[in-house]
Amino acid sequence: MAAAATASLLEPTRFLSLPLPRSLPPRRGLLHLPNSSPLRAPRLRAQATTPRLPSSPSSSSPHALLSTLKQSLLDSLAALKKPALALLLAGALLAAAAGPGPDHHAALAASGGRVGGSAFSSSRSSSSSSRSSYGYTAPAPRMGGGYSSAPFYSASPFVSVGPAFGIGFGGSGFLLTLVGFAAFLYLGGFLGDSAGGGSVLTDTQKTTVLKLQVGLLGLARSFQKELDQIAEKADTSTPAGLSYVLTETTLALLRHPDCCISAYSTVDVKRSIDDGEKRFNQLSIEERGKFDEETLVNVNSIKRQKAGNQRSSGFSNEYIVITILVAAEGVHKIPTINSSSDLKTALQTLGGVPSSKILAVEVLWTPQNENDTLSERELLEDYPLLRPL
Repeated sequence: MAAAATASLLEPTRFLSLPLPRSLPPRRGLLHLPNSSPLRAPRLRAQATTPRLPSSPSSSSPHALLSTLKQSLLDSLAALKKPALALLLAGALLAAAAGPGPDHHAALAASGGRVGGSAFSSSRSSSSSSRSSYGYTAPAPRMGGGYSSAPFYSASPFVSVGPAFGIGFGGSGFLLTLVGFAAFLYLGGFLGDSAGGGSVLTDTQKTTVLKLQVGLLGLARSFQKELDQIAEKADTSTPAGLSYVLTETTLALLRHPDCCISAYSTVDVKRSIDDGEKRFNQLSIEERGKFDEETLVNVNSIKRQKAGNQRSSGFSNEYIVITILVAAEGVHKIPTINSSSDLKTALQTLGGVPSSKILAVEVLWTPQNENDTLSERELLEDYPLLRPL
């Protein structure tokens, strides 16, 4: 009985002693079987090697994974840093070349100068007075259907042709013949003018409106200063002052032939002063509408000057455009501009218009401020008719 009890007690202790390493001594009070040691070693080696098996990715340290991912991102960003900077720089250059947007363009105005005046009203009154002083007295009707010339009176008899109409023959017959011949000549001149042929008698009654537009390089800064001085000094309320503006402007252009790169000209011959004035005003309004603001004005001795908003686009003043408008009595011609010699001839012709024939002169230019800029894009959009010289 005692031996059976002892064996039952030793059986569980054998299983408890298996996981323990060799270095640990056996628990006190427990007996070990002599044949258990050879079997324990392999099991101990198998159990000891179990924690040292390769671990799965899920059991790896999360900090190591984050560090690896961070390093990969940094390497990728470092590789893309230079191309990204290059793209940003290219975009900035393209934006600068394209110029400011619509809102920015409206805030930074294109300056313009304007000098000149008109004498249409005085010329119209003088021409009407001259016509009244040199006019003739038209024949007045006589009772009974006959005609006689007033203020002459003739009591000569008349021959009746029918019961209600008669033509007198007497001292006034020769005068009637002259009046009829003059009316025939006047009617012939009118018909010739309407047909486009023109005549010597009606050329002096016509009005010519001339327009000359010149594009210059922005290097001609001194030309802008000359125009400013002309506008400040000129007396634009008199024909002599208008002639001064026209002469000095054409001379200033003739002094800068190398800076003139394009030009355009038109000639409009009108049948009356009123038609000429209407056409002149149309051209003036058209050119003034191309300015965002007029920073220097001297028209009919009304002067105004203001500091405009300067456009700092980073580029130098590229181009200057000047427009000369002239209205003169009679018929005047300037050539179509196809070369520098044509421009020179047109300038000399405009400068040679007599002051007594000048009805109106206006000179407009942009930019007026020497620090302002007229780009090539604006030149092509606002002045498409300019022809290269």
